[in-house]
Amino acid sequence: MQLKSDVVIVRYGEIALKSQRTRNRYEHILISNIKKMLDLNNVDYSEVTRDQGRIFIHTTDEVAVDVTSKVLGVVSVSPAVTTTSRLDDITKLAAKVGEQIIRHGESFAIRARRAGVHEFTSIDIARQCGGAVIEKVGDKHAHVNLSSPDKQIFVEVRQRHSYVHTEVVQGMGGLPVGTQGKMVALISGGIDSPVAAWLMMKRGCEIVFVYCNNEPFSDESNRERAMECIEALQAWSPRKLKVYEAANGKNLEAFLDTCKESLLCVLCRRMMYRIAGEIMKKEGAYGIITGSSLGQVASQTSENLMTEIYTFNYPIYHPLIGLDKKEIIAIAQRIGTYEPSIIPAKECSVVPDHPATAAKISDVLEAEENLNIKQMLQHTLECTKKL
Repeated sequence: MQLKSDVVIVRYGEIALKSQRTRNRYEHILISNIKKMLDLNNVDYSEVTRDQGRIFIHTTDEVAVDVTSKVLGVVSVSPAVTTTSRLDDITKLAAKVGEQIIRHGESFAIRARRAGVHEFTSIDIARQCGGAVIEKVGDKHAHVNLSSPDKQIFVEVRQRHSYVHTEVVQGMGGLPVGTQGKMVALISGGIDSPVAAWLMMKRGCEIVFVYCNNEPFSDESNRERAMECIEALQAWSPRKLKVYEAANGKNLEAFLDTCKESLLCVLCRRMMYRIAGEIMKKEGAYGIITGSSLGQVASQTSENLMTEIYTFNYPIYHPLIGLDKKEIIAIAQRIGTYEPSIIPAKECSVVPDHPATAAKISDVLEAEENLNIKQMLQHTLECTKKL
């Protein structure tokens, strides 16, 4: 719309279904996240308020719309112009907006809704505003079409103020980050693990990343790719993302020296879970996130997934478990992690040609008994650094 917007209307979904106590808490967290995202992106605003299922960002900064649409928990946003809740004022503003956006021969519709106590109904608003628009743009041969209009004018009336807008920018929905506690996410820099972490962010989790560096069996290019993916995910987080880097190369050397090659992937995964588990305790987190997708690669079978978590007493989440590669790529492209995740990099060079697809728990435990797993873990944690 050409009229300068002075407010951004923010809508949310799931939060409205919660009990009043939970809803109040989630709304406060969402408002806090919105403010943090606006501040991180240097967006000017005077205040952020809430009123009957809506959040209002009082700003004239056009960047606010794009920034707010990326706040998880937000369903949609609209830049709007504010007026009073008097029907005459609403009608005048709607007519001005119609004059600016409707072209010759186009159809339009007024979409009105209200909250609070008024002497008029939503139907009254739509009829009066529609008539005013027709009168204003009569020379353009405009007409009303409620089913499939060329242009829509939205009118939202509140107790004290009303808002007119023409645009609804979709958000990602979900729950505000921080409402579901903290999780530790293993990240490799490939396509899958960043998407898995993002999906849990969308469900309200604050994420702490753990990158297991497999050098000398991978190189700096792999690490750089993982960091680029985390940077892309930062656009969705209201807080600076925490990242830990663990040196896993010596653990791989020990597995290669003493264990069956076919068990290498399962043993490596179990060690990564141990590393992530210790960081989980340190951070006060509630579980570990992986990018596993059932049957996507030879080692990600239901049998192996069960063997990988045997003896561990903390939750391990696989958000991608039922998605295929095409679905995962579509999400990666939408959230901005796809491009960094396909940067050429040296993958782990010791992945066996024929990995076990149904690793037996007894074989894995026997292999681990031949190693000092506790000492290996302790050494790894001593070398782990927070970036």
